[in-house]
Amino acid sequence: MMDGMDVENGSEREERSPGRKFMMVLVMGFLLTIPLFVTWLLVYDRQSQSETAQQSIVSGWGGEQVFAGPKLVLPYNVALQETVEQNGKSVTRTNIVQREFFLAPEKVKLDSALKTRTKKRAIYEVVVYDTNVIGSAVFRLPDDFGRDGIAITDIDFTRAELRFGLSDARGLAGDNSVTVGGEKLVLKPGRGLGETGNSGFYAWVDASGLIEGGLEADFAVRFKGNESLTIAPHAGLTEWTVQSKWPHPSFTGSFLPEAEETKVTAKGFEAKYLITNLALGSSLVSMQVGHQVNPGRTGPMVHFEPDGGAVAASATVHLIQPVDLYGQVDRAAKYGFLIIGFTFVAFLLFDLIGGVSISSVQYILIGAALVLFFVLLLAFAEIIGFALAFVAASAATIGLITAYSASVLASWRRAGLVGGLLAGLYGAIYILLSLQAYSLLIGSLLIFAALGGLMFVTRRLDWSGSLSRVRR
Repeated sequence: MMDGMDVENGSEREERSPGRKFMMVLVMGFLLTIPLFVTWLLVYDRQSQSETAQQSIVSGWGGEQVFAGPKLVLPYNVALQETVEQNGKSVTRTNIVQREFFLAPEKVKLDSALKTRTKKRAIYEVVVYDTNVIGSAVFRLPDDFGRDGIAITDIDFTRAELRFGLSDARGLAGDNSVTVGGEKLVLKPGRGLGETGNSGFYAWVDASGLIEGGLEADFAVRFKGNESLTIAPHAGLTEWTVQSKWPHPSFTGSFLPEAEETKVTAKGFEAKYLITNLALGSSLVSMQVGHQVNPGRTGPMVHFEPDGGAVAASATVHLIQPVDLYGQVDRAAKYGFLIIGFTFVAFLLFDLIGGVSISSVQYILIGAALVLFFVLLLAFAEIIGFALAFVAASAATIGLITAYSASVLASWRRAGLVGGLLAGLYGAIYILLSLQAYSLLIGSLLIFAALGGLMFVTRRLDWSGSLSRVRR
């Protein structure tokens, strides 16, 4: 009885149509998208852990710095009239309110050299830098200054402030100095600029020199940061020269350096920016958007930066790592469908045409090995880099599936064909990852060629017939 049932079941398996076999393989391939999706989540999780580790490495060192300044802050008095009801009568009174306006320099020149190093913790690393921004700024009142509604006689030049902005003031280090007219100023923390979220430092200065002419400030500010340095320009002319021995810079932001004065080599880079306030679209004078203070008497100066705390215009230099291994592993994992699909099609052809019976369990095991490739790639890449990791993971996967195929296909020759197919697939994927601009074109042509080959091989296959008839 049992023998009869076995023969009958075996006959049913033998008579299963190629179409049903194809649908079964398609369903198994679809099920493998679940572990493939979990692999993507693993990549994102490891990337998040890497970013957290990098933040802990640079904690206390200095973040991605934004430098702004200097700006002169000049207090002035304004008379405001208001009408109030007092004892049943309308009384008009005048309140003297102290406000401030911000004067950007006519010209500012900045020169910064980034001394870089790589800080590591376990398998994680981050690029940090130490820089000394040496610069000078020239301040002058605009020729049409009176049109702003402020009289020079209302300005208290002796109580001016010279403000600098630095987004992460923890990075300030060394003997920072600011001199105006040859006199060294005493620097105080806080009261930065809006471009840096009001973080930075300032100094009191007598700006009486603006009445008759100009005011020149020289400064040297040393600070530490990581990964990027941003300059927030606001002068009539900003000239910024930046250099470093780091060979992998990326220039971003609202403005790019002058092409003819930018050099990037294996030994480092040097770039020069020239930015005018016409390009910025902003005036050198900005008024305080404040409110009256202490009605009825002259109140204390209100410190408020009108720019709102956001970097509207910027020039940024990123010190990038040449290989973003998590990004590359993520892109490689997106080709998982391609690898699984090509491999399953190869085994399906051996099943339908080659006369080899392959069970669904064997398909699942082969698919699991293909998915495991991306986990191995991620694990190895964190230790030895992406290129070597790709070679190691692909070699291990090809070796495992080839050895297993020799038993499944009952032939080392057929197993060698599977190994060659996988080697070609992994090689093609590595090329696709390297040629980002043409990856879609090459991938599309590869799939088109594979589809054409599959259609040619199966052109006479009766998909509704039985496998026994096909194999005879």
